[in-house]
Parts: sequence; C-alpha cells; structure tokens
Amino acid sequence: MYNFIASTAVSVLILCQSLSAQQSVTGTVTDMAGEPLSGAHVSVVNSLWYTFTGTSGEFLVPGIRSGEVIIQVTHIGFGLWTDTVKVGKHVSVHMELLPYLATEVVVQSTRLSPNSPGTFQNIDKEELEQLNMGQDFPFLIHWTPSLVATSDAGAGVGYTGIRIRGSDQSRINVTVNGIPINDPESQGVFWVNMPDLASSMNSVQIQRGLGTSTNGSGAFGASINIETSEVPAEAGAQLSSSYGSFNTWMRNLQFQTGRLGKGFWLDGRLSAINSDGYIDRATSDLESYYFSTGFAGKRTMFKAVLFSGSERTYQSWYGTPQSRVENDEQGMLNHAIRNGYSDVQTENLLNSGRTYNYYLYANEVDNYFQDHYQLHVSHAFEPWLDFTGSLHYTYGSGYFEQFREDDEFADYGLSDVVVGSDTLTESDFVRRRWLDNHFYGGTYALNLTRNAHKITLGGALHLYNGDHFGEIIWAEVALGLSPTQQYYFNTGRKDDFNSFLKWEYNTGPWNFMGDVQWRYVAYETEGIDNDLTPFEISEKFNFINPKLGTRYDIDEQNNVYFYAGLGSKEPARRDFVDAPDGYAPTFETMINTELGYTFRNDQFTVNVNGYFMKYRDQLVLTGQLNDVGASVRTNVPNSYRLGVESDVEWMASQKLSFYANLTLSRNKIETYTELIYDYTDGFEVVEEQLDDTDIGFSPSVIGAFKINWIPIVNGQVSLISKYVGGQFLDNTQNNNRSLDPYSTTDLKLAYILRNSLFKEIELSLLLNNVFNAMYSSNGYTFSYIAGETVTENFLYPQAGVNFLASIRVKI
Repeated sequence: MYNFIASTAVSVLILCQSLSAQQSVTGTVTDMAGEPLSGAHVSVVNSLWYTFTGTSGEFLVPGIRSGEVIIQVTHIGFGLWTDTVKVGKHVSVHMELLPYLATEVVVQSTRLSPNSPGTFQNIDKEELEQLNMGQDFPFLIHWTPSLVATSDAGAGVGYTGIRIRGSDQSRINVTVNGIPINDPESQGVFWVNMPDLASSMNSVQIQRGLGTSTNGSGAFGASINIETSEVPAEAGAQLSSSYGSFNTWMRNLQFQTGRLGKGFWLDGRLSAINSDGYIDRATSDLESYYFSTGFAGKRTMFKAVLFSGSERTYQSWYGTPQSRVENDEQGMLNHAIRNGYSDVQTENLLNSGRTYNYYLYANEVDNYFQDHYQLHVSHAFEPWLDFTGSLHYTYGSGYFEQFREDDEFADYGLSDVVVGSDTLTESDFVRRRWLDNHFYGGTYALNLTRNAHKITLGGALHLYNGDHFGEIIWAEVALGLSPTQQYYFNTGRKDDFNSFLKWEYNTGPWNFMGDVQWRYVAYETEGIDNDLTPFEISEKFNFINPKLGTRYDIDEQNNVYFYAGLGSKEPARRDFVDAPDGYAPTFETMINTELGYTFRNDQFTVNVNGYFMKYRDQLVLTGQLNDVGASVRTNVPNSYRLGVESDVEWMASQKLSFYANLTLSRNKIETYTELIYDYTDGFEVVEEQLDDTDIGFSPSVIGAFKINWIPIVNGQVSLISKYVGGQFLDNTQNNNRSLDPYSTTDLKLAYILRNSLFKEIELSLLLNNVFNAMYSSNGYTFSYIAGETVTENFLYPQAGVNFLASIRVKI
C-alpha cells in the first residue's frame, strides 16, 4: 500500500516541477465548407495531452515543449486529420466527411462523452490486445481503479468475476453495443459464456458509480460499455495462439475483408480456450465465434453482429475450507466431522493442498451455450441529427450436473422404496439443473447536436422468458424412472422498458449535463422450486432516475466537475423465491455524488475523484435462512460508500511511461442485525445488532501501478502491480471472517518482427504473480451454534507464479 501512495506522491511532485512550460499550439477545426466543428478530439501524438474544440471550433494545447509536435484530430463522421505542427503556431484544420458512417454512433447514446462531468475510463483496442493472452476479460482490466478480479479456478480462465467499488457483478451494468448482457433474473454477468470476446472488442468504457442512463439492470457500482469491432479499414487476418501453466491453451483466428464495393464488409473470429485450472479438476473447455457484417454508407449504416460461446467447466464454486488453505490438520478433521464427510471425502480434504476441490464426481460440470444476435441501423439525417436503432435476441440453454450421495427420495418428490422387508428412504442420485431462456428486444436513440447543445432521446424494451427445471438422469436404486425424469419446473418472465432524455450544453469553460430516465419493470415467476416448494410471484416497479452534472475548465490544463444522480434497482429472482414466509424484499435506492479534479499537460495526467454512494434498503446477506434452509438477502435501511480515487499517468519519454491509481474508501452499514441459528437444543435464532459495520467484500484500500518500457525497437516490457486491502466475508466486521490483503505483480515481455511475408509477428511472455504470492481473492462464510459458535470460512485460492507464452501473426 505504501508503494502506491509513494509513487503517486512522487509523480505529483514531478508534475508540479514541470509547470513552467509556456509554449502552446492553437488552432481552429472546421468541415470542408468552413463550418466550425465543436467536440472534435485534439491530441498530441506520443504525449498524454488532449482537448476538445468549443462551439467555435477553436482549441489550445498549452504546456508543450518547444519544437515540433504531431497533432491528431478526430470527430465522429469525419476522417482522421494528422500533421506536424511547430509549437507556437496557429493551425487551421479542415475535416473531410467520411464516405461512410462510423460504427461509434451505435454506442454514443449510452456513453459519457470525453468532456462529460462523470467518473469513467476508456480503454482502446490496442491496450486490450496488449494484455489479451486467453484470460477472461475481468483479468484484462484488473489494473483499473477500484476493481477487484477473481477466478473460481484460480488462473483467470473459466468462472471469473469482478467487483468495482465493492459492488459485485449483479450491480455492474454490462452492455455490448448498447445491448444488455446482465442476466435479467440473477442480474449477474457470466463472462465464461463469452470466451475471448475481448479479441473482438474495439473499445471499452468503464463508468464508476451510476454513470449515464443505459439499458438493462440498474448500475449501482459501475457500468461497463463494450463496443465490438469497427468497420475494417483494410483486408487482413490474424492467427494467435498462447500456451502456459495448467495446460492453458488459447488459439484464435481473426479475419476481415476491409470495405468492399459499395461499403460492405465482413469480419470474424473463431476461438478455443482450454485449461486444467489451478484448482484440482477445475477444467475449462471454451469455444466461441464472432461475426459482423454490414453496409456503411455516407448517411446510413447497417451492422449485423453474431457472437456465441459454449462452455464446459468442471465445478469449483464450492470453495476451499480455510483450514485446508492454512494446512490446519485438526481443523480439517473437525470440518470433515461437522459436515459428515465420508472416508473418501476426508482423504481428499487432507491430501489435496490449497488446490483442493470438494467435487470428485467425474462429470460434475457446468455445460452451457449462449447465442447473441444483434442488428443495428444508424442514419444521419443531417450532420447534426442522427438516429440509431437496434434489435437483439439472445438464446441460452444448459445445465450443471451433480452427483448427490444419500439424498432422500422425498427431496425429488419420490416415494420410498420397499425391498423385501426393508424400506429405503434414500439413494445416490445424479441430477441436472437446467436453464433454457430467451431474451429479446430493441433500443433506439435520436441524437440532436446544435450549436452548444446535444440532446438525446432514447429508450429500450427488453423481454425475457426463462424455464428452470431439474432432471434425474441416474439413481443407485432402480426406480423405473424415465431417462430424464423431471422433478421440478418453474418459469420466469420479465418485461423491462425504459425511456430517457439526456442534454449536454458546452459553452466556454462550462459543460452541463442533465439526464432523466423512466424505467418500468414487471417480473413474474411461478412453479415448483428446486427444493420442491411451490411459489407464485408477480411484482411491478416504476423508477425515475435523474442525473445531473457540470464541469468547469479552470484553464486549458485544469478542470473540476460535479455529478449527482439517483438510481433504483429491483430485487433479483433469488430475493423473491428464497424470501422467508411473511417477508417481501423491496427495491434498493442509491444517491450518488461525485466531485473530481483533473490536471493534464503533454507529460502528466492527474485525476482525483471523491464519491459518496448513499443506499436506502440495500439488499445484503444477514445469515437468515428461509423455511428450507436457503440463505436470503434482506433490506438494510441505511448504508453508504465514501471514497477517494486518484490516478496519475506520466509519460517520461516516448519509450517510458508510468501509471498508478489508488482508492481509499469507507463502506458502512449503519445498523446491521446478524442472525445465527442455535441447533444446541432445537432450532433457535440468535440476533445480534451491530452498528457502523463494514460492508462485506469492500476493501478500504485498492491500488495499482503500471510501467511500460520500450528498451529496444519493437520490444516492450510491461509491469503491472495490484494491491487489494483486507476484506470481510460478511457484514459483521469480524476479523475471523475475512480475507487477508494481498499484492500481485505481473510482467509481460513482447517483441515484434516485421518482414515482407507478414505484417508482423508478435512474440510475448506473460509472467503472472511473479513473486508467488499465496492469496485468496474471494470467499464466503456462515456461522451457527452447536454447543459453541462454529464459523465455516471457504476461500478461493489463486495461483502462484504462472506463465503464458504467445505468438500472434498478422497478415
């Protein structure tokens, strides 16, 4: 932690010493007819400086060292302008309209523009490509502020997850080309269903906090807005392959036609990823493809996107008992006795090491596929008025298979079996729990840009239908069952409609933003749950989510911004279905305020952002169980997150750059009631009221440090270090239920070869966790009383030092 603070302080000190630069570049940006272009992005190549043109098309780049610089200017709908300019001179930039509509218009309505008041980070294709060697997307962005990534299998492949500002994936809104990816019922995101999607990403925007109005479930921690591949500029192909520790093997083939006659194009990708996983038997067999095609004309663009993923992943979500991680033999024996382990299970626990996996059945797998279909159309009526509409359909189907030892027949709605004079009440079973779902709908946005105003009218309608059912595919005792005997079935339906109006006004040093969204949610689910409990739920919600902000440019190098917004979020499926009798979960509400400062010149960027996220009725686990023993979330009246995020970037030279970020936060529940069940003399509930307790999985310190160095031509060395402070596994602020702080460092070496046969061949070596830190990034806990208080902690150990080596050939 101290290294991160020190690096940030040193960078700020050096920054202050550099403020004496007085040279500048001024200019005016217009179209070919001489009309000024506002909002054009002006940047200096090989520096950190960028700015935007005002309403008159003028810009000023201060703080540049004397000599010559390369200026680049971009604007949606116009071609790239670049030229070498003498410092101290005025330049006139005339932008030429592209002969086709740019694909960025598809996502512009759901993104914060670069000069908006808000807290966000943009990641481009080159940066993603630099880190992508087969690990899941959360591990490619783990260095970004306030983010914690974790992997069930321990090596970044398979089931992976993220938290941002302590909020899990059910509170992080994810869209791909403006289309929601979060599961409508659980509200989570399953990256394992989209393997190697990062290879087809063109850009990513991470909005921390409420962000701007978007589609899909409410964003309570962050939004991740993904744009896939753009219109390819030229034909080409790329073959990539990487291999490394735990037999992790990724290979993909990408191709693109460039723009063919009359503006058509086609690009695609085929990928396969396999890994044995760090955790025992935690194998992953992943396949995916991506195709996009369309037509891009001067005023109109059609874009069809199809991507699909299939995964077969051996389950490792049970976690590892803390006693096993700490090699506490007596603790492991006590755990085995308390949980009724067989001799085989106990031997597995004692002899597996920190890579222990509870599951031993050969086919204990999750098997699922998901197809995504998207159709986008954009039309520019005028340079200042455009429309984007999208249709989408997602189909997913699959199951996870489980071996169950000594389950009672009654658990499956079956009668006991009489064999001679004996009555059998239990048997071993193999079961599959299925999900078969359909998600479809459409989005639209009408964008009007006039003088200093930009107005967007948008919205979406999303419909979901899902079937949940379970099958018995084998039983030890012959029962005369059908090959796929169904023992439960229920359905879920969700209608989600929203409409929003956004307004931006940019004049002089001021930028104002207003955004209001109306969202209507109707959720119905009924049938028999997997515990054979019948249920019927019908809920409707109406939310009004306003947001506003302002940014003030103190001068060309300094600006401040303020943002405030209100968001509401419906409970997830499990909150309704698992709720105990007599309890009905209600929606959550959050008021989010952000206050930030930015300094930027050609060498330095410094961002400091303070945030306050005040919750009403946040849903949290309290230890309460429903009538069949399932853990439930209940609403707590008041809780909050308060923090400061800072990041510093320093381009020391064209060959050496540094980046560091640090988050310090306080995450509290004002009054929390823990429920512990006492099984000593029956079944009693013990309540303990706690005040001002930490919210679980919310480290008070998160930091990252990154260095990029080009020691030789075409060679690069990158180092990324990440620090995550201690986290509590629940909301009791009990040190006996916590994860230790940890720090990891990754090192990447890359070298590019160029010859007449290939555009380039890139050879890379990635060393993850080079200092072999033994840490756990996630876990869970539960406690009960059986004569004494017993706490069971389960952790997800992550791999020590490991490697991936890759080759990427572009032709």
